Amino acid sequence: MNLIYGTNNPSKLVSLIKMLDGLNINIAGLGTLDMKLIEAEENGKDPLSNATLKAISYFEQIKQPVFSCDSGLYFEDVSVHDQPGVFIKRIHGNELTYSEMLSYYSNLASRYGGKLTAYYKNSICLVMDKDSIYKYDGKDIHSEKFYIVDKPHVKYREGFPLDSLSVEMKSNKYYYDLEDRQSEKLGVIGGFRNFFIRSLNDYMNANSFWKREANSRSTPYNNALPLFEDK
Repeated sequence: MNLIYGTNNPSKLVSLIKMLDGLNINIAGLGTLDMKLIEAEENGKDPLSNATLKAISYFEQIKQPVFSCDSGLYFEDVSVHDQPGVFIKRIHGNELTYSEMLSYYSNLASRYGGKLTAYYKNSICLVMDKDSIYKYDGKDIHSEKFYIVDKPHVKYREGFPLDSLSVEMKSNKYYYDLEDRQSEKLGVIGGFRNFFIRSLNDYMNANSFWKREANSRSTPYNNALPLFEDK
């Protein structure tokens, strides 16, 4: 199955490809398309609204299966004025660069005693065709709680500036210093994998073309059986 990830962020593309490793899904970014795309307005009230706006906008332009993700960053015990929500990069009306984000959130953590308890509300929208749109923002794709601290790690990855400020609560270590690098995903891998398995099986079992494709394989698939499954 070939899907387009509606992002121009290479780090996000690589991260998602790793999450879905083994699911027989080929993912490419917008940069692989030989066409100029209009970026969707991200003016939704929550992450799921923004993910949906982006996915539908890209599908209408490229006419092939595409998905988009969006996140909101939320802090505990901060003033409403300091709560980013869906405006992680757009602070008080100003669009920040990645380096400016690192500086802004580092300073914000400093103002609250050196660290903030944080979590991401993640969402995803997959558009297979104009009548088959799958949306999800369940808690299993929300991140675990973690700390945003005032002192950045020496490692910095373009596209994920806040990873340099992210500390696991249990160990009190930067995620970059954990031996289990899967922890960088903040506990969301299973949720995203299950979303794609569930959504693609639903689509393929409901679509006569994909049923015929499955039945033509050497392995005798029953139409009601999952065509995608975790190993």
